Amino acid sequence: MAEHSALRRTLRVIRPHLRPQTTLIAGGSLALLLEVAFRVLEPWPVKFVVDAVTRSLGADLAEPGPVATTQLLLACGLATISIVGLRAVSNYVATVAFALAGSRIATAVRQRVFDHVAHLSRRFHTSSRSGDVVQRLVADVGRLQEVAITAGLPLIVNVFTLVAMSGVMLWIDPALAVVVAGAALVYVVFARTSTENITTAARKTRRNEGDLANLAQETLGAIQVVQTYSLQGELSRRFTASNKRSLTEGVKARRLAAALERRTDVLIGVATAIVLVFGGSRVANGAMTPGDLVIFLTYLKTAMKPLRDLAKYTGRIARAAASGERVADLLDTENDIVDPEHPVELGRVEGRIDLVGVTVDHGDGPVLAGVDLRIEPGERVALVGASGSGKSTLTTLLPRLLDPVAGQVRIDGTDVRDVRLADLRAQFSVVLQDTVLLSGTIADNIRHGNLDASDDDVRRAAHLARADGFIARMPNGYDSLVGERGVTLSGGERQRIAVARALLRDAPIVILDEATTGLDEENAAAVRDAIATLTADRTTLIVTHDDDHAREADRVLRVEDGRVTEVTAHASPDAGAAPTEPLDFRSTLSLAVVTRGSS
Repeated sequence: MAEHSALRRTLRVIRPHLRPQTTLIAGGSLALLLEVAFRVLEPWPVKFVVDAVTRSLGADLAEPGPVATTQLLLACGLATISIVGLRAVSNYVATVAFALAGSRIATAVRQRVFDHVAHLSRRFHTSSRSGDVVQRLVADVGRLQEVAITAGLPLIVNVFTLVAMSGVMLWIDPALAVVVAGAALVYVVFARTSTENITTAARKTRRNEGDLANLAQETLGAIQVVQTYSLQGELSRRFTASNKRSLTEGVKARRLAAALERRTDVLIGVATAIVLVFGGSRVANGAMTPGDLVIFLTYLKTAMKPLRDLAKYTGRIARAAASGERVADLLDTENDIVDPEHPVELGRVEGRIDLVGVTVDHGDGPVLAGVDLRIEPGERVALVGASGSGKSTLTTLLPRLLDPVAGQVRIDGTDVRDVRLADLRAQFSVVLQDTVLLSGTIADNIRHGNLDASDDDVRRAAHLARADGFIARMPNGYDSLVGERGVTLSGGERQRIAVARALLRDAPIVILDEATTGLDEENAAAVRDAIATLTADRTTLIVTHDDDHAREADRVLRVEDGRVTEVTAHASPDAGAAPTEPLDFRSTLSLAVVTRGSS
């Protein structure tokens, strides 16, 4: 039953996208029926010619009819050309219609899967393998077209052809038609067993190919580390082992499909031999004409071809169903971060943050347990603690990249779960230590902060972020390509572009995650100046190793064992006061929360 379940789930993925293609599918189906009709008509001119020639030679046939004349032979020849031509046109129309419909459906499914994955929460993306997800999005969705085009369309044609020709053969000679029915039943038994095994092997193949894609992506994404530590050999061994597993299962699936095809060939040969023996005997006894036997054998050959093709296409559909099942698994993944049913209008926030009884649990114990915290507008707060203590988790709670299992997170008194995600996240700009730039130009990456920004807005943001200097020195300026993840730029340059992107967003809350870590003194100073511009009059969360940044806080809180406790408090540097006690964060990470009132 596994193959039926996989096929049902595949069809369930495709079904919502069929309606927009109704016209194409209906036109293709009509052309398909016409092709079957012309295929059924195709052997009849041959029957008329054989019987007419036989009568001309003096044979006494069971059926009366004309003798061979030039006019009859020409008419049968023209009829054959016409029938074959019309069948070819019908096949072309059906193939194009179904191919176009299938391609559009696959494109729609791929878009649906991409949108679904892009909206899944951080919890999914931290636990899933990105290479395998990409494999499902690209390769597995592509294989769904097998159901509608490469295998599905011929399978439907063959089923219709088999049914239609079996009906005609039953009308011509019921006794010989029993042979065809018996062969079809034996094929069904063969296919039922083989298809399940093919689907199982194909499912393992696709899973192994996902492992390969993930390993390749990890290796190429960290190629500098791989080469520096000479890990090519180790990773190559892992890739080889996974590659061999994929090969083994792939060969098994194809071997099973080939075995089904060859068993079908033998079955067709046996059926043809039986018809030759008993059909020849019936012609000799006058029960049927030579033309009847010729047309029956032609139909048998044409009807048995669908059985042979059914074996081939059944294997393809089984492999496509295994891919469809993987796509269905992805679509069935529920998003735990969704818009509220009745969202509250948030507007532009002032910057007050409240955590009320917040508990976060990743499944292996609470990271934060019953945390109560208030940050007033204009207040600066630093959070320190060991790695993994929950500081970064706290930052992800605010824009709802993660939801607590208990308690509330409030912005300006409004529970973030009551706000539409797009409206909530419009209140945040983010600059991370590992700055993520997307493939495209520098201008494109800055404009990601506000897709409606003009070129002047982009240049103004770059100027405020201290980025316009190095951009102007590049060969194509703002139109220079940054490469994948911005690898063509230095760390400091990437950070300043990220700051420009955040400035362009003009959000009231800024999250800075160790934005100056790993930079040399000159770049760190430039980024720090850019950050000063970015954070002016905004609520800002800063993850930093920098003692100077931490000293700017009004309060210092420690996150430890899921709790938040106060360490020290001191005046704001803006007031010219010195800290009440020295700070040493060399052995711990710190998260400073700087809140400045709106101007």
